[in-house]
Amino acid sequence: MASAVRAGRRLRRAAEGGELAGLPAGLRAELRAALASEGALVPFGLLRSLHAALREAGSPLHLHELLEGSEIHLPEVPVPPRNPELVARLERIKAKLANEEYRRMTRNITGQETNGTLAEFGRQVRSVKAVVITIFNFIVTVVAAFACTYLGSQYVFAETAARVLSAVIVASVVGLAELYVMVRTLEGDLGKL
Repeated sequence: MASAVRAGRRLRRAAEGGELAGLPAGLRAELRAALASEGALVPFGLLRSLHAALREAGSPLHLHELLEGSEIHLPEVPVPPRNPELVARLERIKAKLANEEYRRMTRNITGQETNGTLAEFGRQVRSVKAVVITIFNFIVTVVAAFACTYLGSQYVFAETAARVLSAVIVASVVGLAELYVMVRTLEGDLGKL
């Protein structure tokens, strides 16, 4: 926190000249001593005394005129030494965070070679396998919907033609819904490639 002012030319000139002759001798001597000190630092307490003395003497000079060109002195704040335990702990935390970030960046990288013909064949087999499973799932779902409707409609319809027709309608609706879901899924998978 500031506690002094670095004197400017105007304050030095007033102290060395006769402008402050009407002030008490002790105050003038104290002001000259402060101006002669290293850095010409004038403490705030001395400035308050100077201000009060100028008012009492009825001087035409005002303190703000004397302080023209002066600067507030801000002392350097001493930096406390760092605790070695804290520094070691911070280094361990930084290393841990760096390792976690490295693991996160490299988690989907494998050391296997993926540019050979066998790797390409494996990718194609997985792709064909996914399509075959999807088609098999579609067929099983449609057949199961047909069978459930055919067997369940025997309590509603007595004739076989009505039972088959209702089973075909339900199986068609289920097939269209399954086809819609399958197309959306394949579209999403193709978007990832």
